[in-house]
Amino acid sequence: MSDNATAPNAYYGDTLEPTPYTSSTEMFASGEDSPRAFLERCLSVISEREPSVRAWVVLNESSAREQADASTRRWLAGSPLSPIDGMPIGVKDLLETKDMPTQMGCEAFTGNFPKRDNAAIWALRQAGAIVLGKTVTAELGGSQAGPTTNPFDSTRSPGGSSSGSAAAVAAGMIPAAIGTQVGGSIIRPASYCGNWALKPSQGAINRGERQATSLSTHGVHAGSVADMWHTAIEIADRTGGDPGREALSGPKNPPPPRRPSVVAVMQTEGWELLDDASRQAFETAVGAIERQHVKVLRRETDPLLELFEHALVGVRDMTTTITAWETQWTMRALIERSPHGVSARSKETLAVADALGAAGYRDLLRRAEVVRSAHRNLAAVAEVSIAPSSLGPAPVMTDDAGFPHDPWPTGDPVFNTPSSLLGSPVVTVPLLSVNHLPMGLQVMGRPGSDAAVTAIARWIAQTVPRVVLS
Repeated sequence: MSDNATAPNAYYGDTLEPTPYTSSTEMFASGEDSPRAFLERCLSVISEREPSVRAWVVLNESSAREQADASTRRWLAGSPLSPIDGMPIGVKDLLETKDMPTQMGCEAFTGNFPKRDNAAIWALRQAGAIVLGKTVTAELGGSQAGPTTNPFDSTRSPGGSSSGSAAAVAAGMIPAAIGTQVGGSIIRPASYCGNWALKPSQGAINRGERQATSLSTHGVHAGSVADMWHTAIEIADRTGGDPGREALSGPKNPPPPRRPSVVAVMQTEGWELLDDASRQAFETAVGAIERQHVKVLRRETDPLLELFEHALVGVRDMTTTITAWETQWTMRALIERSPHGVSARSKETLAVADALGAAGYRDLLRRAEVVRSAHRNLAAVAEVSIAPSSLGPAPVMTDDAGFPHDPWPTGDPVFNTPSSLLGSPVVTVPLLSVNHLPMGLQVMGRPGSDAAVTAIARWIAQTVPRVVLS
């Protein structure tokens, strides 16, 4: 592992693209290094940092070592299964794994052990990746936070619900981890933890058993864009997309950096909630993009962007309400089976569903199509939209004592819910630092443009100087 792996990723290093795992494999083939040695270095970092970060629910070290030894033999024989053969990966504890429990951060699922693999986990194993362990999730993938802390400041949240996945990568424990997003559960934690992350187009990575909500996606946290892309494309090439959906497509290697001609600044309702330093950091990055002969659209001067912004009003609440309706039957059955095993915060989603009703759900679907139509119109004049990846740096951690007065204990998803409702791909770039804490800049495209979004995000990372405001 590179030196970057012994500290919170490479965010405070000299580059936004640290040496990826997939570059280290050149030494595996020559015998100068090995997947087993790489794994042992990861386990050493975990031993050192896990008591504070608390990113893991369970580690399967003995199996991981066996898998690493098998990968070592494949690299030496010149027959690796993929570029991520031997890569240690963490899996969010919402996804089923045949060799570890799946407890979903929820007391009602304590000891739950289906002994089968989620589609994405099956694909990772087929690619030779090492499923090292299960990472902490907020309860049931919602807002009730788990024990994980931010690797940059243990008093602050790592974000959620992919808390452990984001923190494990940021702490240098592993090169990549799998997360999921309904509202902002991949992009926001990545922003707080200074990671690269891809939230693909809706359904572009097969979710396996996780089909309960129309807005959820699997995605990847990583310390480098190369590991992010390789992990995502290797999964998609094996599982395809969700039923009826096209899979993530693109080159086997990360798309090369590409300068966009026109980008739109997406403000959302979060713009007025940004603190001055976070807004200044983002605007500094936008100015640097504009100086590279990229046209930057603003809502004040572009009518299509203004129409899109107008359509975005209320999207955060729309997203959470749609999800509450779609998951209510699973939640009702769970509460009936284990009434004391689910938090009050999670139970509250039933009240939201009851208040909505079937007619209200229908109306929300129609409103969502209005938002998507406005976004399709915007695509005629701008290649991508850019926005802060989060509402500033990571907030101070709270506990459930704040319920119901603190609706977002893992951070407000206001800048993330548009991409979830639109089904659009997003890549977050660890470009900004505010008060010594990471904050991302996100690049969002039209559905199906994952490779193009990744290429533009790479260009931004390589061209725009990192913005540091203290």
